[in-house]
Amino acid sequence: MLYGLLVDLEPLSSEFYDEKMYVYWNNETAVTATMGSPNLVSRAEIERIQEHRRGGRERGYTGVHFMIRARDGSVIGTMGLNWVDEWHRTANLGAWIGEPDYIGGGHGQDGLLLLIDYAFDWLDLRRLDLMTMGINMAAQGAVERCGFIFEARRRHGTLVNGQRADTLQYGMLREEWPGRAVMVERLNLRARAEKRYPDYFGNGSKGD
Repeated sequence: MLYGLLVDLEPLSSEFYDEKMYVYWNNETAVTATMGSPNLVSRAEIERIQEHRRGGRERGYTGVHFMIRARDGSVIGTMGLNWVDEWHRTANLGAWIGEPDYIGGGHGQDGLLLLIDYAFDWLDLRRLDLMTMGINMAAQGAVERCGFIFEARRRHGTLVNGQRADTLQYGMLREEWPGRAVMVERLNLRARAEKRYPDYFGNGSKGD
């Protein structure tokens, strides 16, 4: 568990894969428009993804994935590190908020800070890579505010609503990361006044 101000990052569970969450997000055009062309999936495909991740290292995969849970208890997206390279100390960071009502409220940035801190300070990685679309101005602003540096543009790298769009490559080095506490102040992130699900010490629905 990684505890933040607006969100917590939890290990993936069966809750994440139910119809209301992962399957819905991958089949809802309004949601997938921010990620590229709709990535339509079936329940069988979701089960194959689960099986692949359960296989983990035995199948050659080294990702670390989390659910994003907001302060009201809602699971609103996914975030993680893909293809962690233990020799070169690198990984590709992926993030996706699937619930539109939570986009633009700082939830994604809070989650990114948690994940970056985990990658550099817990896993001792030296570099993170991140990709987004040239047309997704909100995502570009968010990752740049979190400290990622624009490095390259891949022209017509993705298809969105039948139109070609560029993909943008961002990177961050360990020495460029000032620490989560510094970034929280820099971004002026503050905890919500109300938490509507029991806290982790069994104290009920108390404020932060």
